[in-house]
Amino acid sequence: MKKKSTLFLASLIAVSGFTAACSSSGNDKDSKSGSGTASKSGGNEQVLHLLSSSDIPSMDSALATDQVSFDVFNQTLEGLYTLDKNDKAVPGVAEGEPQKSADGKTWTIKLRKDAKWSNGDPVTANDFVYSWRRTLDPKTGAEYAYIMYDLKNATAINEGKLKPEELGVKAVDDHTLQIQLEKAVPYFQELLAFGTFMPQNQKFVEAKGDKYGTTAENTLSNGPFVLDKWETEKEFVLKKNDKYWDKDKVKLKEVNYQIIKDTNTALNLYTTGKVDSVGLTAENVDKYKKDSDFQTELDASTYFIRINEKKNKDLANKNLRLAIAKSINKEKLVDTLLNNGSVAVDTLMPKDFVKGPDGKDYIDGVKSPLNYDKEEAKKYLDKAKAELGKDKFEFEYLTYDADTSKKAAEYVKEQIESHLPGVTLKIKQQPFKQKLALESKDDYELSFAGWGPDYPDPMTFLDMFVTDGTHNQTGWSNKEYDKMLADAKGPLLQKIDERWKTLQDAENLFLKDAVVVPMYQAGVSRLRQEYVKNFVTHKFAGDSTLKEAYIEGKK
Repeated sequence: MKKKSTLFLASLIAVSGFTAACSSSGNDKDSKSGSGTASKSGGNEQVLHLLSSSDIPSMDSALATDQVSFDVFNQTLEGLYTLDKNDKAVPGVAEGEPQKSADGKTWTIKLRKDAKWSNGDPVTANDFVYSWRRTLDPKTGAEYAYIMYDLKNATAINEGKLKPEELGVKAVDDHTLQIQLEKAVPYFQELLAFGTFMPQNQKFVEAKGDKYGTTAENTLSNGPFVLDKWETEKEFVLKKNDKYWDKDKVKLKEVNYQIIKDTNTALNLYTTGKVDSVGLTAENVDKYKKDSDFQTELDASTYFIRINEKKNKDLANKNLRLAIAKSINKEKLVDTLLNNGSVAVDTLMPKDFVKGPDGKDYIDGVKSPLNYDKEEAKKYLDKAKAELGKDKFEFEYLTYDADTSKKAAEYVKEQIESHLPGVTLKIKQQPFKQKLALESKDDYELSFAGWGPDYPDPMTFLDMFVTDGTHNQTGWSNKEYDKMLADAKGPLLQKIDERWKTLQDAENLFLKDAVVVPMYQAGVSRLRQEYVKNFVTHKFAGDSTLKEAYIEGKK
């Protein structure tokens, strides 16, 4: 989300215990949503109670853009392929590996005959054809439609130039799907595990109309679990799907997510034995880091401040953006306010996510001017004041409504106001869903956001910011940047070394323009009971897989 991504978020600094792909601001590619807890009845009964710092924005895979939704899709839906514990694509509804044409652009995939929907209907090739056409149909208004642009004719369909029926996907028969691509894409099999590519049951979706994906009764599952209960802003409950083809591997009977935004409440649930896993805020890391339950890991999500050049024309001034970007001490933020393993970054892409053809980390080839330097920040501000003919600026700063989001926002406000004389920030906190909606409408000035990757390639971060991209949401446009990404998606796909350098150069150009203020790569510190086994987390696509998770050894 980067993702999901898609990616993203409040739960990172609040309760959740882990983060992931896609949106943190629409993808924000924006947060891993959960932490587990054992059944209230004790023992090894296979029930988890999870915490989420945000409600599910949408259970419609065509409309979802956030980490919470994509994480729930991982449990309730199954695509052609799913991700294993090493983030490699393995067969889901697909019976095996795809048959590829010599040029790599035509894929034929056999579907397993025992895959069923939770209402008993068989999962067929047409469920994928219908879902993908619906997502790309401009009438649907899917923000994530662009992730399907590798499919033949997808871009033209989404732009209203061709009919959805002209998409390069067809059901050869009920259990054979043929996919045509615009070009051979090296990561496409992993992409098929992403939430937007999930199947949909046409009869069910059309019967529900606008209500599809808005309540438990208006959702349908073909994955390990079904969404059994969903009380807005309170809780959502998953139960084992008895119609799932691989149900014998699903040990959990129930997964209960309680929506908790207060970090002290969340920790109390853990310490009183009701929760198996909880994210730790800065003040609690030192207290618990010697516990045997303590875990920490560096996620592949990055958090940044979006700068909207449309809403406030002053922000179209590059020197003003540079001033803001260089005025925040990010090291102090991660060391004191977060203290959870997060690391300060000056780049859009995270480190230790993907390596290039030379075996080196992608980030090694990216040089960013957006480091903290309060003296330089002041110089840029003086230039901006001269160019804009004004001495005072006030900006609204949009952030999440989770407990610790306000502390982080107050820190940013203090840094900017103390290092940039004449600049003031007004904090605006919003629930996750409303925040995403404001960003989607470009109705903000500065916004704290995050992005987690949707697939294992730098493009999952970089193509957010192409001109008029649905997740751009900044008003920034650069023809050279657009061309670099177009080349990396097309003619350079088979020229691996040149493609890699082009992607790095594109990020260098992007950072030089200070389109966003990179803040940190998400670290996660949590407590998780040792009796929770096989809780799988992912670096991209949905945050976790609970299919084979179980409880063992609980006293």
